[in-house]
Amino acid sequence: MRGALGMLVLLLLVLVGRGARAEGPRVVAGSKAFPESWILGEALRVLAAETGARAEHAKNLGGTEIALVALRSGAIDIYVEYTGTIDEVLLPAHTADGDRRQGLAAMGIAMSERLGFDDSYALAMRPEVAEKSGVRTIGDLARHPELRLGLTHEFLGRRDGFPGLAARYGLPQSGARGLQHELAYEAIRTGFIDVLDVYTTDAQIDRLGLVVLDDELHFFPRYDAVLLYRTDLPTRAPAAFVAMQRLVGAVSTKAISRANAAMVLDHANAETAATLILPGPARAAAAAPTVAEAIAHDTLKHVELVLASLAAAISVGVPIGVVASRSRRMGGALMTLASVVQTIPSLALLALLVPFLGIGARPAIVALLLYGLLPIARNTYTGLTTISPELARSAEALGLGWWATLRRISLPLASPAILAGVKTSAIINVGTATIAALVGADGLGNPILQGISLRDTGLILRGAVPAAALALAFELAFAGLERVVVPRGLRLS
Repeated sequence: MRGALGMLVLLLLVLVGRGARAEGPRVVAGSKAFPESWILGEALRVLAAETGARAEHAKNLGGTEIALVALRSGAIDIYVEYTGTIDEVLLPAHTADGDRRQGLAAMGIAMSERLGFDDSYALAMRPEVAEKSGVRTIGDLARHPELRLGLTHEFLGRRDGFPGLAARYGLPQSGARGLQHELAYEAIRTGFIDVLDVYTTDAQIDRLGLVVLDDELHFFPRYDAVLLYRTDLPTRAPAAFVAMQRLVGAVSTKAISRANAAMVLDHANAETAATLILPGPARAAAAAPTVAEAIAHDTLKHVELVLASLAAAISVGVPIGVVASRSRRMGGALMTLASVVQTIPSLALLALLVPFLGIGARPAIVALLLYGLLPIARNTYTGLTTISPELARSAEALGLGWWATLRRISLPLASPAILAGVKTSAIINVGTATIAALVGADGLGNPILQGISLRDTGLILRGAVPAAALALAFELAFAGLERVVVPRGLRLS
């Protein structure tokens, strides 16, 4: 006991010491879910950290809209965007720097000068297909409706993507497949598609010898890389801001292409690839965590997400089940609502929550709470409504009130069904929590998403195997918990 108290006092002293130690301002750089963005986000983090700031890198923000919400809400302070994307997604019809800055300022955001490279959209083809069909320009595609297109989902939905491109060139191709960017490269390499959309700095273009089609009508705008940052950043973290501004005008197309190749083709990590674009003397790559350390960190964060959401789901789902068991009308409405939430795609639900909750663990926990409600509420309702009427009458004969009956008789009798619902909810959330990486929540989704983007099976397994092991661990944990929670006479043999 004394030893435990001593350890507690020591821990408190350490925490107090940390709190008393002067720390620099917190600066969070963001990045979207593709390698070039990770590299640029890591470069910003390194530059900010060198000034003594508490620099962090929020990876895998699942799209432009999510990155913008994160910036406006203060969840991140800065990230790299492209002028074409600003014009088409953030500020439609703003095509001059002055107009862009004015429009962004209304949102509390400022824009830097250009970093030095243009990463535009283009269409590319397998060389043998281009040679055989005689296609050299985008306009030539109009004569070949048989060609199979594999395009990123964002490109399929943007005005400066396929809808506008098809209208400008009169392209007859329909039924283009929506593919994740790196998977599209694998599809064209293996011959499943003939044409894909690319970014002009992609390292795979040269590696696969793809033919980039000429945009003779100049449909695609320039996509010059710039920094978008919160307008309070220069005053809140002046040294870090000045350091990060060193990227402006210092990142050439050749440099970013080389960094992309290091990460995508040579399987370097983002820390190593970022050293290839950092200005000034060459820096040694930051020491990356070992595989074991990375797995332990991601697994711990994943467990935190699952346990927090499960606790919230139990605290809401069980009362819903209790209320539903006492009122058929109320019960039907609540169960229908829980069922409707269950049908919303997880990524869509996360995107809907980001504007209200920002990025990171909060939207992830709320989404997982909503997904975990139905099994718990439904099993609680089923457990309570299938109790023998004779037992309920016995409670009345003993003079027990509603609350005492619920606590001492009904819930214990319904505990096997309730626990089964909680177990189902936990296992569902272990898998669903991997999607939370797209809104900046740490966990086992991070290595899976990076592995998909980099076509790295090892990274995918680094997230998938621990997630499967966690599901089995929860299964075993609930088997043990049943011996504690469920009355002995109700346990299954």
